[in-house]
Amino acid sequence: MSNYQSDIDAVVKLRAEQGSAWGAISAESAARMKAQNRFKTGIDIAKYTAGIMRKDMADYDADSSQYTQSLGCWHGFIGQQKMLAIKKHHGTTDKRYLYLSGWMIAALRSEFGPLPDQSMHEKTSVPALIEELYTFLRQADARELGHLFHDLDDARAAGDEVKEKQVLNDIENYETHVVPIIADIDAGFGNEEATYLLAKAMIEAGACAIQVENQVSDAKQCGHQDGKVTVPHEDFLAKINAIRYAFLELGVDDGVIVARTDSLGAGLTQKIPVSTDAGDLAHKYNAFLETTEVASADDVNEGDVIIKQDGKLVKPVRLPNGLYKFKEDTGVERCVLDCITSLQNGADLLWIETEKPHVRQIGSMVDAIRQTIPNAKLVYNNSPSFNWTLNFRQQVFDAWAEAGKDVSAYDRDALMSIDYDDSELSLAADEKIQSFQADAAREAGIFHHLITLPTYHTAALSTDNLAKGYFGEEGMLAYVKGVQRKELREGIACVKHQDMAGSNMGDDHKEYFSGDQALKASGEDNTMNQFG
Repeated sequence: MSNYQSDIDAVVKLRAEQGSAWGAISAESAARMKAQNRFKTGIDIAKYTAGIMRKDMADYDADSSQYTQSLGCWHGFIGQQKMLAIKKHHGTTDKRYLYLSGWMIAALRSEFGPLPDQSMHEKTSVPALIEELYTFLRQADARELGHLFHDLDDARAAGDEVKEKQVLNDIENYETHVVPIIADIDAGFGNEEATYLLAKAMIEAGACAIQVENQVSDAKQCGHQDGKVTVPHEDFLAKINAIRYAFLELGVDDGVIVARTDSLGAGLTQKIPVSTDAGDLAHKYNAFLETTEVASADDVNEGDVIIKQDGKLVKPVRLPNGLYKFKEDTGVERCVLDCITSLQNGADLLWIETEKPHVRQIGSMVDAIRQTIPNAKLVYNNSPSFNWTLNFRQQVFDAWAEAGKDVSAYDRDALMSIDYDDSELSLAADEKIQSFQADAAREAGIFHHLITLPTYHTAALSTDNLAKGYFGEEGMLAYVKGVQRKELREGIACVKHQDMAGSNMGDDHKEYFSGDQALKASGEDNTMNQFG
């Protein structure tokens, strides 16, 4: 924060210079408005939050217990409420970010209606949501600072100098709700120029960290669905370069690039890159292709593609759609190569999309990567696409069976049964779920844990519960008992929804601008007064 008293003094000086024409301007009111608008542009935000991420990455390198976390957002209000809740319950936003999910934009923010995660939504909706999220976070700052200013006025009116000093200290040391957003650019929505243009718009909106994946842009699939097609390393590195140039052009020199590989679940490629040397990246990529050896022209059909590989002529297996197959069981090796190559060519963090949450699986890949890049760090998707309950119950079952423990009381194929919910195995599985993030940060190099789609599911669950009761026998009690009373008991700021929407700040501004003649909304007839 800038110094509150210094800002007041600066306006006092300006007012004196302007003479009587500025006589109606209150120096303290102007300083308050300045404090409530700390970040003037998205670039200001991107620079500030990039610094936070770089510090947090260094903290993690020194101590793996210092990992970071985020939750996915599809609306500015959702992001605002997350950060308000974090400050309320934990006292600080330190090491807590927001994640902007391309899946949720496609499903919830496209003008086409709900779409699958295939980059069919409007790409302009990505920077638009970044800007929206930061608008709501800045408003949260302004609202909380507004409350502190009222506390300051009340302390002065009561002549309570101790309270006045305490509130001034709170104003001077106020911690902003503005935190880093890791933003999903999918596969770049086109070629490297398209990636650069979209990255620029995202950075201008405030993004300090951009996540890009190595799928084919026009054949992009959700990371947890089938049919994924990867691109050669040179194509992917061009997009990493494009994003770096966008950061540098806009002066965000320490912007963060998260390179995501979908190779673990991708068995196809659209393109065979040109290799000119046995040690180049194209040769390494092509070595994973499923091929058949060509002994003579009789082995070649009309339209077949033939390449020379390690001194032999081979024919890559091509599907009817023109795509080429990778060899079975090469996903891990391809992931490791993708990650090393990305970090060696401009990426800062990695994202390995996996099919299950398993510390040893992730850790074995990170161990291989760290043989070349010792400080390699991951961003990991703690995805709702995983059945966490089933996965961890099966992991415990398998570990117990391997250790010789009697598991005859459990049916491994039916471990989701409610009959097991209070069992020893299920309680052990829940303990592993609870410690998963700390374990994976320590043992698998995961710097940042995120949940991509949490509020998609929480919105559905809470709405289902309300609708069931309200349209059923509970009627209005379903809302009062299930929502409003809980807001009051748990101190949820939104119970005063007028204040949350900015009504009190508007009253403050009217008083600044119009003085005693201001028509304010917060009088005795405002029903929000019923909430204390």
